[in-house]
Amino acid sequence: MDDPPNVTTTTTAAATTTNRSQQQTSVKSRVKRECISFFVSLQEGFRYFKALLVGQGKKMTARNEKEATQADLLTEKMQVEAADAAEDTKKNLYKSM
Repeated sequence: MDDPPNVTTTTTAAATTTNRSQQQTSVKSRVKRECISFFVSLQEGFRYFKALLVGQGKKMTARNEKEATQADLLTEKMQVEAADAAEDTKKNLYKSM
């Protein structure tokens, strides 16, 4: 006579399968979050570099010291905005996932 299947074995197998799928989802989510974070950092670097170029261009075309100082302030402002935007994006990213 055949023995009926063990209910605990079936339940354990289902739990193991569910646990593995949750781990895979967790790994996928973590990888996705890290990739997005990396690209946000790249974007911050590009914006920082753009601010530097814009500031240097304005500084080179400045006719007096006041305009040169304004160019320096603009460069710093753009760099801070780039860093703030990247920080906000990363904060929202980690909050949502």
